[in-house]
Amino acid sequence: QVQLVESGGGSVQAGGSLRLSCAASGYSYNRYCMGWFRQTPGKERERVASIGSDGGTTYADSVHSRFTISRDNIKKTLYLEMNSLKPEDTAMYYCAAVPSTPEYCYTAYNQAQYVYWGQGTQVTVSS
Repeated sequence: QVQLVESGGGSVQAGGSLRLSCAASGYSYNRYCMGWFRQTPGKERERVASIGSDGGTTYADSVHSRFTISRDNIKKTLYLEMNSLKPEDTAMYYCAAVPSTPEYCYTAYNQAQYVYWGQGTQVTVSS
């Protein structure tokens, strides 16, 4: 049974930093494409960043150069380092997983492309 558990959310002032973690269990983690998504009330869930089994990464334009996604295949943990946070980064953040080739992960921009989801962790950025 696949389980994803996020942690690390919280409240921070604009310009600050947070590091989110997603602990995975129940599957061959290193063969999966992993992603971070975020959602605010009334809006669709949007992809923030993805990382393939080969370590290749892609980012949404809105977070590029501020956020860094990484993975530790031994600890089966996904990370999202968020710097220079803005009020518009306020959202519930979710990690997601799908078994895939690295090539597929490079184009896995849509939430429908992911199979497994965590429960989310709230990030609030105040101005």
